[in-house]
Amino acid sequence: MLDVWKETEGIRFGCVDRSDRLTLASVFDFFQEAAISHAADLGVGRDDLTRSGQAWILSRLSLFIERRAAFGETVEVSTWPRRSEKLFALRDYEIKDAQGKAIVRGRGGWLVLDVEKRRPLRPQQLVDALPHNTGRDAFPAGPKGLDPREGLVKIAERSAQYSDIDFYGHANNARYIQWIQDVTDMDILTKASQIRLDINYLSEVMPGDTVELWTGPIADALPEGTETEIQERDYPSTPGPSFAYEGKRPDSGQVVFRAELRTGG
Repeated sequence: MLDVWKETEGIRFGCVDRSDRLTLASVFDFFQEAAISHAADLGVGRDDLTRSGQAWILSRLSLFIERRAAFGETVEVSTWPRRSEKLFALRDYEIKDAQGKAIVRGRGGWLVLDVEKRRPLRPQQLVDALPHNTGRDAFPAGPKGLDPREGLVKIAERSAQYSDIDFYGHANNARYIQWIQDVTDMDILTKASQIRLDINYLSEVMPGDTVELWTGPIADALPEGTETEIQERDYPSTPGPSFAYEGKRPDSGQVVFRAELRTGG
């Protein structure tokens, strides 16, 4: 069993946009696949938890892309578990370029779900048996909990269909990132050289569910309370357009996810 899981990946054609650089959604795909592989190596993978009627569910994730790798580059994707924090089992992520420089850093908060009851369980029993990797911090500023933003407007609707649904029968966490990309100005995403994203998954989206996508600009370059050096370095060095997002159920208005995207660099 490995304390830190590492995979070597090539930036393939399907990982880039028209700027020829890595997309935000592809970063999520790299993170997700590495986490799944590492959990299996540690004996707490999908099949292990399925036997006990449990599942890992991503609840929050914060990341910062300091540099978007280009098509043809080879990168090293790393991930490792950390301590638990209330109901969250924390996991860090890092992508390094061929020179060994960290160009993407992130931290996620995972829940252990009782699959039958669809309720979270306390993760301590699982987490205590895993490497804690004390002192190995990829992204101390996350995962960030997000408050509601005022002034958002409805811009689109998405219905969860076959390609959105994963093994657990709900929309996969990476699909939400594609939805966010699709309601953001294409030129803003294409031109951004640095990207910060925080996302909170608040309610499952099941097959056939319709989600209203709401968005609006964020005026603040940095949120309040991010004056320290370690937090400022987790945001674009030159702030650009920033946006808040919510996905809502059309019948009840229930928020199923909340996200904030900051670009620049």
